[in-house]
Amino acid sequence: MNYFVFGGSGFIGTHLVNELYVKLPSVVIYNLDIVESDHGSKSTFIKTDVRNQIRLNIPISAEDIIFNFAAVHRTPGHPDIEYFETNIRGAENITKFAEQYGIKKIIFTSSIAPYGASESKKEETTLPTPNTPYGISKLVAEKIHQIWQAGNAERELTVLRPGVVFGKNENGNFTRLYWGIKGKRFFYPGRKDTIKASIYVKDLVGFMLYKIENHEPGTELFNCTYEPAYTIEEIVETMSSVTGLRAPKLVVSGKLMIIAAAIFGVIGGKKLGIHPDRVKKLMISTNISGKKLSESGYQFQYNLETGIQDWYADNENIFLK
Repeated sequence: MNYFVFGGSGFIGTHLVNELYVKLPSVVIYNLDIVESDHGSKSTFIKTDVRNQIRLNIPISAEDIIFNFAAVHRTPGHPDIEYFETNIRGAENITKFAEQYGIKKIIFTSSIAPYGASESKKEETTLPTPNTPYGISKLVAEKIHQIWQAGNAERELTVLRPGVVFGKNENGNFTRLYWGIKGKRFFYPGRKDTIKASIYVKDLVGFMLYKIENHEPGTELFNCTYEPAYTIEEIVETMSSVTGLRAPKLVVSGKLMIIAAAIFGVIGGKKLGIHPDRVKKLMISTNISGKKLSESGYQFQYNLETGIQDWYADNENIFLK
C-alpha cells in the first residue's frame, strides 16, 4: 500500500510523514511537493506541481491512500490568483489522479476560512460565506473533492477544517505570538476575549490516522479544533506559563495597533511578521465548534497546555519555533 502525501514538505505534511513512518513502517510514503523536505529515508520525494496534470512512473493501486495538503495558504502574502491556481487546480488534478487509478480514500485538509469572518459560532452545518480569495478557493476545492466522492459510492472522503494549527516548525500565528511575548512586543488589540480556535498538530495528524481506519463510504466534514475553543487571553497566559515568560496584560486600542502595524510595515514589519491585516485578524474571533470532533471517538492526546508543553520539549525547552 502506498500513501501519497501531496504537500508533504509543509508543516502538517512533515508531521504526518513522521507519524506514518513510526506507526506504519511497512508502508511506502511518497512526498509529492514542489520542494524537497528533510524527511530523509522516511519518504520518497517526487517533485510534483499540483497545478499540472499528475503523472507518476511508479506502481499505483486502488488500495492506496491520498492526503491532500497542497495549498497556497498564508494570508496576507500572495496575489489573489495564486490561491485559485494552486488550491482549485490542485484539487482538480489530485481527484483526477485518484479517479484514474481507482483510489478510494482521500483526506483533504481545507480551512476554517470558508466560514468567513464573524463573531458567531460556526458548526459544520453553518452556511459558508468566505470573504477572502483563500477562503473562496478552499470552499471550491472542497466541492471538487465532494464531486469526486459522489462519482462512486465506495469512495471515502474526509474534509478537515482546522483552526490555528500549532507545533514545531509551524512558523505561523502561534510562533509569532510567542516571539512577540518574549520580545515584549505583544499587546492585546482592543480586547482579551477574542476566541481563537486551535489544535495541536500532533492531534490533527492523530485524527487523520484515526479516520483512515474508522470511515464509512461517503463524505465526512470535521472542524478540527479543541472544544471549547480558547480565548486569546487563555492562549497567551498558557504559552507564557509553559515557557517561563511574563504574560502581557496591556490592552491597546485596536485602531492604534493597526496604524502602528502599517507604519512598521513600511520600515521593516515584514521581517517581524507585523502587518495591519494580521492585527485585524487578531481582533476577530474564530469561534469554531469542535463538538463533532470531540464526539467522533478519537481520543485526544493533548490540550492547549500539554500541546504547548510538548512543542516546547521538542525544542529542548529553549523556545517555540
